[in-house]
Amino acid sequence: MIHNQPKHFAAHWSIEALNAALQKGDVFKSMFRVNAHNRIEAYCKIDGLPLDVLITGFHSQNRAIEGDIVAVKVEPLSSWTKMKGTNEASHLPMEDNYANGRSHSEDIGQELIRPANSSHIGDDNHSGACSSREKRVVSLVEKLCAIINEFPSKRPTGRVVGIIEMSHRRKSIVGFLRIKPWLYNSESCKKDLKKSRLLVLSPKRDYIQLISTDPKFPKMMVAVKTLPNSIMKRLEDGDLTLEMDLIAAEIVEWSEEYESPLALVIHNFGRGGYVNSQISAILFQNSIDTSDFRQEAISGIPNVWIIPEEEFNHRIDLRNLCTFTIDPATASDLDDALSVERLPNGIYRVGVHIADVSYFVTPNTALDEEAEVRSTSVYLKYYKLPMLPPLLSKKVGSLIPGVERLAFSIIWDINLDGEILDRWIGRTIIQSCCKLSYEHAQNIIDGTLNVEGLLLHGGFTWSDVVTSVKNLGEISKVLKENRYKDGALSLENPTIDFLFDKDGIPHDIILTGRKKSNFLVEEFMLLANTTAAEVISRAYPSSALLRRHPEPNLSKLKDLESFCTKHGLQLNTSTSGKLHQSLERIRDELKGDLVFFHVLLNYATKPMQLATYICSGDVVDNGSDWSHYALAVPLYTHFTSPLRRYADIIVHRTLAATLEAEAMLGLNDKKLVRRCFTGLSCDKDEAKSFDAQKALADAALKYGVPGTDVLADVAAHCNARKLASRYVKDAIDKVYMWLLLRNKEVFLSEARVLGLGPRFMSINVTKLAIERRIYYDEVDGLIAEWLDVTSTLVLNYHPTNRSHKKGSTNKLKTIEEVAMLTFPNNMASEPDTSKNSSIEPVVFPLVLHILSTIPVALHPIGGDDGPIDIGARLYMSSYFC
Repeated sequence: MIHNQPKHFAAHWSIEALNAALQKGDVFKSMFRVNAHNRIEAYCKIDGLPLDVLITGFHSQNRAIEGDIVAVKVEPLSSWTKMKGTNEASHLPMEDNYANGRSHSEDIGQELIRPANSSHIGDDNHSGACSSREKRVVSLVEKLCAIINEFPSKRPTGRVVGIIEMSHRRKSIVGFLRIKPWLYNSESCKKDLKKSRLLVLSPKRDYIQLISTDPKFPKMMVAVKTLPNSIMKRLEDGDLTLEMDLIAAEIVEWSEEYESPLALVIHNFGRGGYVNSQISAILFQNSIDTSDFRQEAISGIPNVWIIPEEEFNHRIDLRNLCTFTIDPATASDLDDALSVERLPNGIYRVGVHIADVSYFVTPNTALDEEAEVRSTSVYLKYYKLPMLPPLLSKKVGSLIPGVERLAFSIIWDINLDGEILDRWIGRTIIQSCCKLSYEHAQNIIDGTLNVEGLLLHGGFTWSDVVTSVKNLGEISKVLKENRYKDGALSLENPTIDFLFDKDGIPHDIILTGRKKSNFLVEEFMLLANTTAAEVISRAYPSSALLRRHPEPNLSKLKDLESFCTKHGLQLNTSTSGKLHQSLERIRDELKGDLVFFHVLLNYATKPMQLATYICSGDVVDNGSDWSHYALAVPLYTHFTSPLRRYADIIVHRTLAATLEAEAMLGLNDKKLVRRCFTGLSCDKDEAKSFDAQKALADAALKYGVPGTDVLADVAAHCNARKLASRYVKDAIDKVYMWLLLRNKEVFLSEARVLGLGPRFMSINVTKLAIERRIYYDEVDGLIAEWLDVTSTLVLNYHPTNRSHKKGSTNKLKTIEEVAMLTFPNNMASEPDTSKNSSIEPVVFPLVLHILSTIPVALHPIGGDDGPIDIGARLYMSSYFC
């Protein structure tokens, strides 16, 4: 530590001072979020305020890092900044995400880490009653709201006065070391350096700069003496290729005396241009556990396992049912199976059978600890990092066809109108007769199944399987129609898929959508999850693990509605059901322009809030706090994937305890209804009786059902790990997209203009399903004329024009940084675009409006010389060479 240095930042308030200020409502607790396009701007959301509070400038940010939980003091009105006249005259909200495909209806909404809602440091208890302190805070929020409404052109600003909880991302920094600034520049030193290969440092020889690959993070300093030996050796040898390596580091200190945080280098991933280095860095950045399972965690899993005889005494034997799995062709962790029987009077008995993983993963064991820490399986392109040891997830616990397996089964009697007449839930023994892929199931639906190469077990015929799949398909269609009639919302868009060559190198990219067979399976999984949520919240109202999706951000939803109105499209956002119906009408209206509809649908996800796991007792249920907005159901959970999600194992334990309590009640008092918790209806008085509550408490203890406080922590951890796995998937997709572009001379695509202004345009690249910006201000020879009245941009190119923005000290960009030019009068200068012949260049002058379609050229950025990214340029034809 260097003493007696001038301080660059204000001291953080003490814990005592922060607690007192939080109690009085003088400061607010919030997550610190940095603008990826401009790091000196950050935002904090305060509950109850319609606008985020702007924290602008490094001094106001006061050493806060992306993801920190901070204490924010809102500044007086006189310090509030003017609301930005956004660069886009008419726009859709831009996202930094590389892609935003969603694979399941329930998974709508950007996944974020659970925000800290407690207003007192270290106080995680929530009371249904509003305390006097809460009333004071509400009063202050109401005053701020009144000021915002009175001065709509003003944005509230604030400053960070303390860091309450440091972001975990401080420990998982990835970046590049910058060595060249520390080398002397004299020619003699360069010659000596070449001869001796010794590193010559500048007077600032004690520190080296580290630049994060994430633009939200500040530049960092690394003490040379703390570098690992392998890196120090290369540094001493003057090995400048060290600058090309991806480095892992953690922020260890950021005192008031330092302009930049101090970081500690942990590991070198290797050359940034290598895919393996990038993937290793992504896994580190998201704190993904890549280690082998501990021996004590796998020692209890048998290589060969036969169901113990006592299980046949405690479970219902369903091996005589025609049961089968439908999964991706490459799936090996088969945790859900389906069955259907046709009963008299047009009634179908449908079963969802889920692998009973909780039988093997028992509470407070080494295996349970490993599963909880990992929380979810992480899927990469060619392999996965499983939550459970492969011996369990692929063999003993997987519903392998022709093998007896333990299961949790939910069985419904459903009529032709999709009405559920009765249901049964219990632990069972099943035997899947076959493993179908989604393609196989789709072929059955289409009447084109070829059974060659498929194996069938258990004395069933292919006719039995085909009939079952078709019946399930018909029932699922009715259930789906009923869901949307009841107000469900779908925002599903095509997703990207890579085409690989025999060496595993991507050579093209396509957009794919899901098939009827995917929706068939999804419909019954949604029904099973909803049923499980109803049961566990009925039995354990204060310790049920639920999946909540709050209502969308009203302000952003109104912005989207206004945008649609401006372009002649009527969007009703009053409820999830109305939103879905109006989007379907817009789909019909835009049949001739489905690209625009997909763009619009994608941006309709932006106002959607976080879908998270919650502990029911940690959130007061006032009729909507437990609900799922997109599915339009009051209760929802995850029950159907226990081999890859720890949350599902918790739900299985809670269901097991509920079944045990019902069994105890049935044995102790013949008058009580045996299915008082799992049946369609429930006698609330009987369920709340002393005997019922004692049975539930005893069963919870036996099966390890977590209490409210513990479950709230489990839910928060599951949320964080689920989000991390999403980030990993998106980041690895981006790596492969970057690799695809690096291996191509030219990659052209059409793009839609989403926003326009005097400095840059926002575009959606159709081929890659990504959003990018193209900056055209201060480009040598390029004239950008912005017509504000008509929201029109005119771009013209005159190479001889050397005009420069008055007062600007920035160096002019070259035209090649903004546009890929072809020259009709010089064919040799044209790039080879034969593989993209359908994409034609446009010419200057270029006149653009919102939603204009333009051709763009995509190119890879970074690798060995910085963070990887996808760049976009206009694809233009010009006679000026």
